[in-house]
Amino acid sequence: MTTLLNATHDPQLRSWVTSANKASDFPIQNLPFGTYSLTPQGERKIGVAIGDQVLDLRATGLTDASDMNALMAQSPQAMSALRAAISQGLAEGSAKQGEWAGLLHRQDAATLHLPCRIGDYTDFYTGIHHATTVGKLFRPDAPLLPNYKWVPIGYHGRASSIGVSGQQFPRPKGQTKGPNEELPLLRPSHRLDYELELGVFVGQGNALGEPVAMEQAEAHAFGLVLLNDWSARDVQAWEYQPLGPFLSKNFASTISPWIVTLEALAPFRAAFTRPEGDPQPLPYLDSPGNRQQGSLDVQLEVWLQTQAMRDAGLGPERLSQSNYRDAYWTVAQMLAHHTINGCNLQPGDMLGTGTLSGPRPEQAGSLLELSAGGKKAVTLANGQTRTFLEDGDAIILRAWCEREGFQRIGFGECRGQVLPARA
Repeated sequence: MTTLLNATHDPQLRSWVTSANKASDFPIQNLPFGTYSLTPQGERKIGVAIGDQVLDLRATGLTDASDMNALMAQSPQAMSALRAAISQGLAEGSAKQGEWAGLLHRQDAATLHLPCRIGDYTDFYTGIHHATTVGKLFRPDAPLLPNYKWVPIGYHGRASSIGVSGQQFPRPKGQTKGPNEELPLLRPSHRLDYELELGVFVGQGNALGEPVAMEQAEAHAFGLVLLNDWSARDVQAWEYQPLGPFLSKNFASTISPWIVTLEALAPFRAAFTRPEGDPQPLPYLDSPGNRQQGSLDVQLEVWLQTQAMRDAGLGPERLSQSNYRDAYWTVAQMLAHHTINGCNLQPGDMLGTGTLSGPRPEQAGSLLELSAGGKKAVTLANGQTRTFLEDGDAIILRAWCEREGFQRIGFGECRGQVLPARA
């Protein structure tokens, strides 16, 4: 699973696309992939983000893949060679500049779509600090269930309601039952929440019945996006036993449009360790490579912009910041566990990490945690308060990686907005 550094990670590398050399999530060291069109209903094309531009990849002649799913199905070796060729063509002094300059389009003038066709979506629960804090709300004496530190917990979500950044959705309805109510009622959720997550996109698939070993697991991971798995907490509380989330989760999920590849993330690897006294993973979830560099140092942020802020011309306010390094299970472990029973993953399938909270209260990745289950309101700079989301609220997720000696890269923006419930 070792991902070697190469010339594409050189921090001195600069692009002839000048916006990539300024403060940008997409310098030439990043080169994430996605899908775009020049008009909302226009032909969808594979794009590569560079600065504030998007490069028409097929028009360069570097690939004949018909869409992102076909591209993602290629081997890691083929994708590494493609990334190197894109990097060389966009680098300062490249002979491709004259030819490729006409293949660039401003991102803000294009329509960005879901990066690929998402066949299946599984949401894991790898954020141990989120799991512990939420568990304490319901089980103060035993917040983590006995299986948590042994098995990567997950449930199968709904792929059809996943939308790209900019998604707007009506407040969901569902059955809820208050603590002092005799009977449940069908009504709009009044405890609507966000969840700060990352999504892992599957590249190469595996055949039905053939598990993916830890040593090969990351060869099946194409890259990462930001993910907001919106949650109706009151619906969830009433429905989740005995089979887990259903209508509380499947009404909307929002992702960022650009898939940051694992190769781009190579400089930001970290050792995977367990706290002293915790059980070590079972052998099928363990490998030397995962211990040495299985974690990823990704800084994460949640921002909130209310309707009152927009009306007053105010920008969003940051609610929390955390890091993917604090997750209890890695990308490789999620993939290995998902396939250990013979489940076949396919190019474009997405795995959610679950809510990524940090160890401190202010690093919570959801309002459920920040508000202590709705008991403690969060006060905003303009005087507004929130325990859960109100109509008109927009949540913006951001993420980036930085390390001394390397170029900072980012994930772009993941924005979604809550609209009033439909009559």
